[in-house]
Amino acid sequence: MIKPRLGFFDLSMLIISMVIGIGIFRTPQIVAQKTGTVELFFAAWIIGALISVFGALTFAEIGARYPVAGGFYKVFSFCYHPAFAFMLNWSLVIINASSAASVALIGAEYLAPLIYPTPVSEVHIQIIVVGIVLILYGINILGIRSGATTQNVLSGLKILLILFFSSAIFFAVQATPIEINLNSELISNPGSNLFLAFGAGLISVFFTYGGYQNTINFGEDIKEPQRNIPNAIFFSMAIILILYMAINLSYVLILGFDNIKSSPLVAVALANQMLGKSGAAFTSIAIFISVLGFLNSALMYNPRIWYAMADDKVLPSIFKQVNEKKQVQEFSLTVFTILILIMFFSLGTFEKLLSYVMFTDTISLATAAFCIFILRRKQKLVYNGFKVRSSIVPIVFIITICFVTISVIIDDPIRSLYGLLVFAFGFLLFHFLKLFQKTKEASI
Repeated sequence: MIKPRLGFFDLSMLIISMVIGIGIFRTPQIVAQKTGTVELFFAAWIIGALISVFGALTFAEIGARYPVAGGFYKVFSFCYHPAFAFMLNWSLVIINASSAASVALIGAEYLAPLIYPTPVSEVHIQIIVVGIVLILYGINILGIRSGATTQNVLSGLKILLILFFSSAIFFAVQATPIEINLNSELISNPGSNLFLAFGAGLISVFFTYGGYQNTINFGEDIKEPQRNIPNAIFFSMAIILILYMAINLSYVLILGFDNIKSSPLVAVALANQMLGKSGAAFTSIAIFISVLGFLNSALMYNPRIWYAMADDKVLPSIFKQVNEKKQVQEFSLTVFTILILIMFFSLGTFEKLLSYVMFTDTISLATAAFCIFILRRKQKLVYNGFKVRSSIVPIVFIITICFVTISVIIDDPIRSLYGLLVFAFGFLLFHFLKLFQKTKEASI
């Protein structure tokens, strides 16, 4: 049985690391390329911030209304059907393992030149990835408090590092003057090009802002969940939105918009302007710390999804087993760690992964957000916790997420189709597992 061990600060730091991975150090270049103009670039980040606030408010109420372990599965099962809940969540866990592997790979690529003599080989990268995944696994297997304490330290370091990058606007040398051109071709000829460019830019923006929804997987781990879940989401998202807008302003003002579009390692370019030759080394360390925080949070919340599935008797009961003293699902944590390593050795690039992730993510976000109306109808007489004041907030969030889903399909239809096939396969897998469980119970 899971017992509450996480407080407001623990949850806030966890949310910060679930949201701030490597996205803010990579996606600004993708957003700049997709939008094409500095005006549309900032519009995408500002609209993304506003809609993310709406999403945070929506999931704050959902989490407070339904504070259970593996809430992202349980809320679908309660509001829709266990089969649909399984289809989405099995896809998400696979994608989360892929994301963790991809992030670990990028972190290793940044760190390797600092600890190995050049040229860095593929084996060197593999050693670092396997090493950091196993170290974090070891920390989390010691107990949820051990994982949470590590998370608090890493999240605090992330905040300080992004604040440092953001401070570039005060002392760094400007590489290219930035000009706001209101007569640019894209702006002066609004229509399908503007619409598609904005939608394509939002894909990466929402990827960078995403992660806060996974908070509801910790419902039973949180002390006073009806108070601490909303408060932690508000507090952490406020910090994240300020950090993101500040660092993007530094990117544009210091590097110039054209340089952002041509710099995949945009954070390295900014650090070079700030620190000279030592900038690349500093950025490598900063991104590696961010990678550690993201990986640690993934190891903490994904096993809770399997806990909920086992609780519904979709997965074998061993996925639900919790060490009473450490509050750790030792078997599930081990399996998820192995899954990350498997994904690492069969991984694509960061940009390719983005389409897989965002297709399933946006579908799950929209349908999960709609649960707020179902929960309100079912809990009308018994719920007295946090509530979003206006129904316009979740409605706008859902409509925007649906727009991003369409943009993902238009931008990369092939990989979106792969994501759909993975999602659909979950239907067959769900019924196979249910049949397996019934056969097992009948034989006992």
